[in-house]
Amino acid sequence: LQMDNVSSMFFLSGLSETRNYRFIIFFLTLLCYCMILVINSILIVTIIIDKTLHEPMYILLCTFCMNGLYGSSGFYPKFLWDLLSPVHVISYSGCLIQALVMYSFACSDLSILAVMAYDRYLAICRPLQYHSLMSKQRLVKLVCFSVITPFCIISANIFLTSRLKLCGRHIARLFCVNWIIVLLTCYPADTTLNNIVAYITIIFYVLHGAFIVWSYMYLIKTCVNSVENRAKFMQTCVPHLASLLTFLVTVLLDNMYMRYGSKDLPQTVQNYIAIEFLIIPPIMNPLIYGLKLKKIQHRILRFLNFKIK
Repeated sequence: LQMDNVSSMFFLSGLSETRNYRFIIFFLTLLCYCMILVINSILIVTIIIDKTLHEPMYILLCTFCMNGLYGSSGFYPKFLWDLLSPVHVISYSGCLIQALVMYSFACSDLSILAVMAYDRYLAICRPLQYHSLMSKQRLVKLVCFSVITPFCIISANIFLTSRLKLCGRHIARLFCVNWIIVLLTCYPADTTLNNIVAYITIIFYVLHGAFIVWSYMYLIKTCVNSVENRAKFMQTCVPHLASLLTFLVTVLLDNMYMRYGSKDLPQTVQNYIAIEFLIIPPIMNPLIYGLKLKKIQHRILRFLNFKIK
């Protein structure tokens, strides 16, 4: 039965098996969200107010943390509301907006990691040219590229989805996913253009990943024979690699499960796999950088010590 897209509501069935534990889950989720807000905000504020941290690496880190807050805002408030609500529904427009935020957040994370890899490549492999190649103007352009481009690309995907007529209302997830909305379209439906744009998007971000891998391979090759470069690599590149691995593992696990995973797994396990990329990276990234980058660590400790006094 074809639905009127504008007035339709989607039913999110991911919480159907957790009703008995919803208050415990609510408390843990609220705690998790508060941690994400606090630790990301601490890094953002520290970098903004301390002029000695107004360098490309730290500005990119600030953008990284802001993106973590952006992605979290697309999931946690709605999820917390659903935990206290007897019916888990979302409007059609709300579903599209949520899908836009989720996907653009993930793609922006990868773009920012690619720009970070480029920054480290210039700093370690071409130090004499670093300040001319990574000028303020270029940094602004790279930051805009890593934030605006993913948003525009995902907006195009979402727009193509919004043109399709739907015949289903149930989404077996905790949040809206673009490709699941496409699966709810009426048969037969011409989704050729959707698939083409989706594959172009995937290829574009796979190339991001390939660039990051190439950058770090080149960095490792450069740093092997230099004690000074090895120290720089361990201090500034290891956090990037940790963030990259965290991002890739969580996102790939979710995508692989969505396409090839068994539906016989308990709903709780399915839910955890689905939201890993919204829990682990936004918490781990600021902690990794806060603990590993001495300059950030000293500024935060000095700021907290000042507040305590």
